Amino acid sequence: MCLDIAFYSALELIDNYFPKLVHDGEIDFDVDMSVHFLALGYKRYPVITSDKGEYHRKYFEWCIITNYMDTPEKIKAMRPKMANARSEKILGDKKSFWYRIRKNRCLIPVTGIYEHRAITGWKNKVPYHVQLKDRNMFCVPGLYYYNPIIPSDPETGEVRGMFSLITREGNEIMRQIHNDGDNAYRMPLFLTKEMEMRWLDPDLTDEEMETILQYEIPSDQLEATPVFSIRGRSPRPDGKPKNQFYEYPNLPPLGSDGEVLQKELF
Repeated sequence: MCLDIAFYSALELIDNYFPKLVHDGEIDFDVDMSVHFLALGYKRYPVITSDKGEYHRKYFEWCIITNYMDTPEKIKAMRPKMANARSEKILGDKKSFWYRIRKNRCLIPVTGIYEHRAITGWKNKVPYHVQLKDRNMFCVPGLYYYNPIIPSDPETGEVRGMFSLITREGNEIMRQIHNDGDNAYRMPLFLTKEMEMRWLDPDLTDEEMETILQYEIPSDQLEATPVFSIRGRSPRPDGKPKNQFYEYPNLPPLGSDGEVLQKELF
């Protein structure tokens, strides 16, 4: 699963990416904290939708609550699994929830994403910051949903939009990084900018959608950088932002899970 993304810039970067962008329901979004944005925090994040020829920036919660999550216990157990939508299931299973909402398409603006690499003999996984080369911002496609039955804020009854980020099988470099766990060897659906914009086209056919969903970005278009722990409470020793390079002694190169025993990392 992809549970960690980054938007380390001013929101004006999104405005410049989408012409004549309409701002809907602005909130106090802390861009300083969004150098690491975690899915399971269920906080609101800027996403882009299209309506009547206009691009809209909205703030949706990450991880969808479906109608069948009809008790607090079910929401707690099942919502974390809705952080990502597998590209293979959106059109491949017409009985799936994803197929039913396939026309609710959105884009999630990011400056990068994070993924964790397991290495033989190392106690802790090593996080990597991954970005597209020569693009200071890009967008990952997603699907969104408004749950009219179970509001995201039960105290106020407010119905908020929620989104899931689309993933696919990993390319060569991402398989070397995301190499462990129940959802190993997957990555976000990275696209060209032309494909990103096409994703929001209301006239997109299922056949055209399938072409986008099957796109695999070449490994040489990704830049992967090892970084210090992004989820731990320990402050970064060098004081740099979470998305900056961190040097690990004896870190094996990608493509080798390593024979070197871990020294104290954290």
